[in-house]
Amino acid sequence: MNRRKFLKKSMAATTLALGSGMLSPACRKNLRSDLLSAQISGTHAIEKLSSDGYKILYYASCAPSGHNSQPWFVKINSPLDWVVGSDSTRWLTIVDPGNREVLLSLGAFVENLVQAAAAFGYDVETSILARSIHDPDVVGIQLKKINFRVNRLDRIMSRRTVKSHMLDKDLKGSDVDNFSNLSGGHLHYFPRDSEHSQLMAKEAVDNFVIQFENKQAIAEMADWTRLTDEKAVKFRDGLTPDGMEITGIAGWYVRNFLDKTDLLGDTYKNKGIEKIRQQVNQGGGWIAITSEGTGVKDLVESGRRFQRMALAAREKMIAIHPMTQTLEEQNGQKNIRENHHPTTIPQFMLRVGYLDRYPEPVSLRRPVEWFVRV
Repeated sequence: MNRRKFLKKSMAATTLALGSGMLSPACRKNLRSDLLSAQISGTHAIEKLSSDGYKILYYASCAPSGHNSQPWFVKINSPLDWVVGSDSTRWLTIVDPGNREVLLSLGAFVENLVQAAAAFGYDVETSILARSIHDPDVVGIQLKKINFRVNRLDRIMSRRTVKSHMLDKDLKGSDVDNFSNLSGGHLHYFPRDSEHSQLMAKEAVDNFVIQFENKQAIAEMADWTRLTDEKAVKFRDGLTPDGMEITGIAGWYVRNFLDKTDLLGDTYKNKGIEKIRQQVNQGGGWIAITSEGTGVKDLVESGRRFQRMALAAREKMIAIHPMTQTLEEQNGQKNIRENHHPTTIPQFMLRVGYLDRYPEPVSLRRPVEWFVRV
């Protein structure tokens, strides 16, 4: 047995016992903060893209996406005429064959873009260009210079997904009302002890198990996992230990001793299922964001609704944890249809809850140069 294998075996039990978030050494740097700060403070020259345009896209790219795949590109026709597109090389073809989550992610990107543009004194007119879910050109962007600014950049930079340490108390009515207004009324909240909340928790676990038994789905997840800092810096996307909330000694172990093959084994699967079962019993209940249809426009707008709510969550000390497996698996889709009115189409199932302390964002983002096309 070589040294690497010996250390892996000797530390596995300790690591799994610690779980995530137990110890967070102060010396652990925030890669996201370091990389994004260097990106925005540097000198950039992209044809047909102004300095303001570059910064707007920088903030837009902080939008969330499935597996942090960042499935967008932006085509620059002129300084004020852009197209937000769907990058087929970044689709999740196993868990998202219908590109539903790709389009939701593009909607979140567009919402970030619109809010970032307002901070630099631009109004944005959007138009849906795609006719089908697999069309590359999805949203047309027209910017117009205006005489006032609305600066919400701090919201964009501080938003993050939080999965752990939610408090077990219902959301305040005022906070639910605010979220509902931001979503245009397409939001439904189910308190933690309600029958529907318990149904959503059960479906999340059941479909997570189904997905973890799907070798192709796990292999796809492994392909988007960046275990080492070196890989994280190289790709600037995907799932890192920090992003999966595996910190402290457990995070150190994962970064130094695990590899892709470990993610395909029974130990990782069983720990993942155990963690999900613990998580669904924490927090203040569930929120569903719905759409009126399932077309491109419906999905993009649903992504924008979600992002408007997510950008306001930190100020309220509310964690949001999308648990998408239920809407990805046929079993979950069937059960959701049977327990909702036919005209109610859920696009997000979100576990929510208050926090005592809000952690800083850690998921990485690709530089603007990597997703811009001219």
